[in-house]
Order: sequence, then C-alpha cells, then structure tokens
Amino acid sequence: QVQLVESGGGLVQSGGSLRLSCAASGRIFSIGAMGWYRQAPGKQRELVARIPRGGSVNYANSVKGRFTISRDNAKNTVFLQMNSLKPEDTALYYCNVEIMQYGGFRYEDYWGQGTQVTVSS
Repeated sequence: QVQLVESGGGLVQSGGSLRLSCAASGRIFSIGAMGWYRQAPGKQRELVARIPRGGSVNYANSVKGRFTISRDNAKNTVFLQMNSLKPEDTALYYCNVEIMQYGGFRYEDYWGQGTQVTVSS
C-alpha cells in the first residue's frame, strides 16, 4: 500500500506565501516524477508544476516566477513554495506522484487527498 499525505494549505492574503508538502510512504521501491495540480470550483484540474527525477521542471505559465517546486528524494517528499499569491490561485491543490512498489513492474500514478489554498483580496 502507498499513502500520500499533504499539508500546508490555508488562508492567506493576496501577496502572501504558503508552502505545501506531500510525503509518500508505504511499499515504495522507486519514485519517478512528482507534481502538483489544482482544481478551482467549476474548473478542470490543471497542472501547476512537475519535477521529474532527472531533467527540467515544468510550470504552468500562470505560476512561473512565483511558485517553486522541489523534492527531497531521501524523504519521498515534494514541496511547492508559493509566493506572491493571488486570489486566482485559490483552489484545491493535489500532489501527484509516480510510484513503483516493491514487486511491481511499472510506475503508477498516486494522488494526495487535496489541500485547500484560499487567497483573499
């Protein structure tokens, strides 16, 4: 079994900062790409940022220069530092992690439970 636990969401004023964390645990043999998605009410889920195990990081255009994704491979954890937050960043944020379990033969997608980020104007 694999579990993703998110933390760090909350209510912040426009221009403020938050840091999200997502820790993976369980029968993990290897982790591939890690990322953050968000879904605002009435909208589709969208990619915010994605960091592969090696290679370049991808950001949504709307967050470039304000958000930074990073990972701690030793702790199976991915972070999202969010600065200069805007009301339009308000959404439920989900982490997404590619995990190969012990005894497995391919990577599978796992999702966190979601953490709410609300930015007031």
